[in-house]
Amino acid sequence: MPEQIDGRGYGRTMIDRYELIVVGAGPCGIAVGAAARKSGLSCVLFDKGAVTSSLLNYPYYMTFFSTAVMLEVGDVPFTIPDSKPTRREALAYYRRVVEHWDLDVRQYEEVVEIEGAEGDFTVKTRRANGADIIYAASAVVVATGGFQAPNFLGVPGEDLSKVRHYYHEPYAYYDQDVLVVGAGNSAVEAALEMFRNGSRVSLVHFLDTIDRGVKPWVVPDITNRLERGEIPVYWRHRVAEVRSGSVVLRSEDDESETELANDFVVAMTGWRSDHSQLAALGVDIDGETGIPVHDPETMRTEVPGLYIAGVIAAGHNANKIFIENGREHGGLIVADRLRAAAP
Repeated sequence: MPEQIDGRGYGRTMIDRYELIVVGAGPCGIAVGAAARKSGLSCVLFDKGAVTSSLLNYPYYMTFFSTAVMLEVGDVPFTIPDSKPTRREALAYYRRVVEHWDLDVRQYEEVVEIEGAEGDFTVKTRRANGADIIYAASAVVVATGGFQAPNFLGVPGEDLSKVRHYYHEPYAYYDQDVLVVGAGNSAVEAALEMFRNGSRVSLVHFLDTIDRGVKPWVVPDITNRLERGEIPVYWRHRVAEVRSGSVVLRSEDDESETELANDFVVAMTGWRSDHSQLAALGVDIDGETGIPVHDPETMRTEVPGLYIAGVIAAGHNANKIFIENGREHGGLIVADRLRAAAP
C-alpha cells in the first residue's frame, strides 16, 4: 500500500475514506462539494490543475454572458458592481465559495484510476511530485468539464508552433497575419480584440454566417467589421493545410483553394470532454451525441454510485450545459446519496 498523505497532514498508511469523491474542481465540481458539505456528507475534490482551472484558460479580459446571480453556487452571493462578471471576478468568487464551505480541494492531484463499486470505490491519484495515493469512497462524481482536449483541425501542419488552440490576449499578435478559425463567441471576440490591437486578422468558417450563440452586444460589432472588409472573412471554407509562412483554405462549394500569408492560426474550434474514465467503468457513451448515459433527475450513470456533473453531461454540444444549469447537479447528486443512505 502506498504511503498516504491526508489532506493537510503527512505520513499516514491507512486509506482515507469519504462518502463522496469529486473528480474536478471547476464551478460545477465546487457546487457538488458545497451541497455535500451543507448536507453533512464527507467529500473531497481532486483536480489535476488549480481550482477552476478551466476558467484560467479563458481570455484574460472575458466577460461572462450569464449574470452574476446565475453563476452563484453554494448559497454564496456573487456581488459585483455590474450585472455580468469578468473572468477575474469569477475566479475570485469561486475561491471564496471554496473558503466559505471549507471545501477539501486537492489541487495538482490527478485522478488516474477509479475502480470498485458503489459503497467501495477505490480512487488512485497522482500528485505533482509523482507520488501515487489511494483513497476510498462510497460514491464518485466525475465533473471534469468539457475542456480536456481541443477539437483538432486534422490537417497537415497543425503541429506547427504557430497553431494555437487557445487565446488569452491580443498583444503577441501585433503586426502579424492571423487567421481565426471558427465563428462562435470565442472566435469572434478574439478576432475583434486582435483587430483593435494591430493584428491583420482574417476569419474562416465552414458555414455562411456567425454562430447563433454569439453574444447579442457583440453581433453588430463583428458584422460591421466583416461588411467593411476590416476583417476579411472566408465563409464556407475550411483550413486544408498550414504551412510555415501561409495557410491554405479549401472551399466547401467547389473545393477550390486559396493561400493566405500567415504568421499564426488561432483555432477557436471548441474543446471536448474526456470520457475514458467513465468508459473504463462501464458507462455507455452515446456515439452520436457524446453524452454519457445517465439519469438527468439524479445525474447517476448506469454504474451504481457513479455520477456526472457539469459540462461533461452535455456530450459534444458544450453549449447545452453552462455553469448556470450545471450548478444544479450537485444538489441532485447529494439528494440521491441521502436517499440511498436512508433506512
